[in-house]
Amino acid sequence: MTGTALAEPALIYDAAGKNDKSFNEMAWNGAEAYKEETGNSYRDFEIQTDAQREQALRRFAQQGQSPIVVPGFTWAEPLNVVAQEFPDTHFAIIDSVVDLPNVRSVLFKEEEGSYLVGALAAMKSESGTIGYITAFDFPLLQAFGCGYVQGAKAVDPDIEVLQNFIGTDFAAFNDINTAGEVGRSQLERGADVIYAAAGAAGEGALQAAADAGKYGIGVDSNQNYLFPGNMLTSMVKRVDVAVQDAFMDELNGEWTSGIVSLGLAEGGVGAAIDEHNQDLITDEMQAKLDELTAKINSGEIEVHDYRSDNSCPVS
Repeated sequence: MTGTALAEPALIYDAAGKNDKSFNEMAWNGAEAYKEETGNSYRDFEIQTDAQREQALRRFAQQGQSPIVVPGFTWAEPLNVVAQEFPDTHFAIIDSVVDLPNVRSVLFKEEEGSYLVGALAAMKSESGTIGYITAFDFPLLQAFGCGYVQGAKAVDPDIEVLQNFIGTDFAAFNDINTAGEVGRSQLERGADVIYAAAGAAGEGALQAAADAGKYGIGVDSNQNYLFPGNMLTSMVKRVDVAVQDAFMDELNGEWTSGIVSLGLAEGGVGAAIDEHNQDLITDEMQAKLDELTAKINSGEIEVHDYRSDNSCPVS
């Protein structure tokens, strides 16, 4: 059934669900864009427990859905099991690599987009202290923070960057209350811009920044609309493009497996500027943003990826 227009695609969200205003919602946006462009339907499912991961994958595969797209590194293990059971079904995973002939692994250069928002944070800060908050200690999440620090230090070598985790495991992605507490703690320590890369939980930290009259930076989806006037920008990660491309490639008989890497040059990541934050971005900041983007794209600036050696050259 794969490789033809008859196969109906499917999307299974990660634990936070499609209304997380961040990562999963971007995946849903991609599926909706496919539906709008083609008029074709798709199936989707929101898991409630980790035990449902293999079950959901297997059920959709048994029903003939293809491709089946799963956003999030938490899907790697169950996908490795189920994809081998259904070699004629196509699967795509976002943010992890599953090395099987029927799996597309989509990775993003989060460090490049985070470098840009770090530079903006440093330019906007009046206190000389900015913050980074993420869910827990994990290489992918460290990559966001490391890119952020590199960008900030490129603009102001003396800037202090506070970095804190919300929790110790995947549950932290949904812990809005603790994220708010961590955000308030960073604000008390002098941070006046906070980058929250923590899925649905990030809203708690962004709320804390807005309440204090300071600035927040969103992640994955464009979250500038959440607190207009207090959202400096969002590090947009085009999960929607990854989902839509997977669906369209299957429909058009152009499916490819293997690793796809999306950075600034590919339009996979970036700093969101829109009507909600454009008044906060000065001409000088925009010019610097454009300069850094060009230098990253040309290779003049190489942003270190924390995941390459589990370390960050600056802190």
